[in-house]
Amino acid sequence: MQRQTSIVKTVDWWSIGFFIVLVLVGWFNIFAAVYNEEHNSIIDFTQQYGKQAIWIITSLFIALVILLTDSTIYSLFATPFFIILLLITLSVSFFGKEINGQKAWFEVGWIRIQPSEFLKFAVNLSLAKFISTYNFKIHKLNNLLIISSIIFIPMGIVLMQHDTGTAIVFTSFIFVLYREGLTPYVLFFGVVSIILFIMSLLVEQITIIYVLLVAALILFTFLNGQLRYILTGIGIFIGGFALFWGANYLFKLNIDYKFLLIGISSFVSIIYMILGKLKKIKYAFIIGLFLIGSISFSFTVEYIFNKVLEPHQQARINELLGKTNDLKGVGYNVNQSKIAIGSGSFWGKGFLQGTQTKYNFVPEQSTDFIFCTVGEEHGFVGSSLLLIIYTIFLLRLIQVAERQRLAFSRIYGYGVVSILFFHLTINIGMTIGLIPVIGIPLPFFSYGGSSLWSFTILLFIFLKLDADRFKYLA
Repeated sequence: MQRQTSIVKTVDWWSIGFFIVLVLVGWFNIFAAVYNEEHNSIIDFTQQYGKQAIWIITSLFIALVILLTDSTIYSLFATPFFIILLLITLSVSFFGKEINGQKAWFEVGWIRIQPSEFLKFAVNLSLAKFISTYNFKIHKLNNLLIISSIIFIPMGIVLMQHDTGTAIVFTSFIFVLYREGLTPYVLFFGVVSIILFIMSLLVEQITIIYVLLVAALILFTFLNGQLRYILTGIGIFIGGFALFWGANYLFKLNIDYKFLLIGISSFVSIIYMILGKLKKIKYAFIIGLFLIGSISFSFTVEYIFNKVLEPHQQARINELLGKTNDLKGVGYNVNQSKIAIGSGSFWGKGFLQGTQTKYNFVPEQSTDFIFCTVGEEHGFVGSSLLLIIYTIFLLRLIQVAERQRLAFSRIYGYGVVSILFFHLTINIGMTIGLIPVIGIPLPFFSYGGSSLWSFTILLFIFLKLDADRFKYLA
């Protein structure tokens, strides 16, 4: 049953307020980042800050249109939106303009549109539509396959355009699935995969295998709460090592020790599986599979790193991990960004007083590295205040998502939060050297029409869904 309500009374003005603050503060920081004394007007349309003013005005118009539109269309047309934007994004690979090695834009005059940015809200709508269907069970195999298709097909298309940053953003929807009942083991395996990837690039495989074996034994003991099982595991490991080492020595097999250890770990895992089946030891089978899978994955890292990743991505990862130190090459952007942020000290140098940004030491300082402008000119205080605003904004959106009466609205809301959080974390992580540079903007803050429009659409669809929640009886 539906009830009519006024949009003015029901819309979440707190979220709109945060949106306006971030957009306006971002605009002034774009002005500071690319300030030109010959073009000192912030509304000079020949400069980025003047163009951003146009994007802001049009974004406000888009927001208004969304708020005045019937919210039911987003559920009804979720799939058509997804298919249309998917095809448009795919067409960019053939008819788009290549910029910085990425063929991801349509260009008309000075206007550049990146369709993959808009694909984010389309994927979010489609995902929310599917998960909110009647009698949906997230752990059914066919449902997981459909969800994977909704997320990873767009991700693959964006990767074809060599836009790794935008492609990785789609993985943020995993957090939405977790909220809707996906087992936390998926997140656990994801974190472990990242750790294993990094470790495989830094240490020898033998060391990784040792660590995994010890971790498996400790985990097994912890979950079962009995010391005798770890002693059994140690005994199996020692016995297996003696057996394989003896065979290697007596028969002169000359098997590399890393393969020897793989054999031992597999042997231990199989024994644990058998024990788990015969004695009903909980988690034994899962831990055994996890051990084998982790070791196997660690041996694929070298291939992924050398054959799948682009050379510039390899260089950025090596720089981040400290394997190389090329401050004049691949590490230049991040190094200059850290210098700029550090030079701001506690209070900052003041508005338009930044030297690193003012003299163009930091490339992409109005887009991907806009945060360093805040750090240099407004210091620790300004940077902290900006992060506090983002944090409160995200917490507010979570609160809004939880009060939804329709599953579709709640799921979509968490998708919005996940995307914004991912962008915020990765962008700031890049600027301070904690995450490899993958080129994604700071939401509502960085220069760019496509990103601002897409974030505006993403957010205000959710605010419209929230405003209409009173139409439905609890």
